[in-house]
Amino acid sequence: MKKIAVEKSLGNVKNYLRQQGFAVMDLDPGHTDYKNCDAIVVSGQSSNFLGIEDTETKAPVIKARGMTVEDIYQQLKNRLS
Repeated sequence: MKKIAVEKSLGNVKNYLRQQGFAVMDLDPGHTDYKNCDAIVVSGQSSNFLGIEDTETKAPVIKARGMTVEDIYQQLKNRLS
């Protein structure tokens, strides 16, 4: 099961991804657990949430701004396959 960190404000995305079989966790500024995730989903409202753009992670970061939950799911499938 792929582990996805999702920004807290994206509750609908978290629910949808859980329904699709992903293990979903909150992307929390106080923790660095997201570094062990397979992918990260951010709202895109802040261009550098948590300093992710300069954080060492090989996980793809998907900016959800302007995307539907289905679009985000397809991005994850494409990037994680």
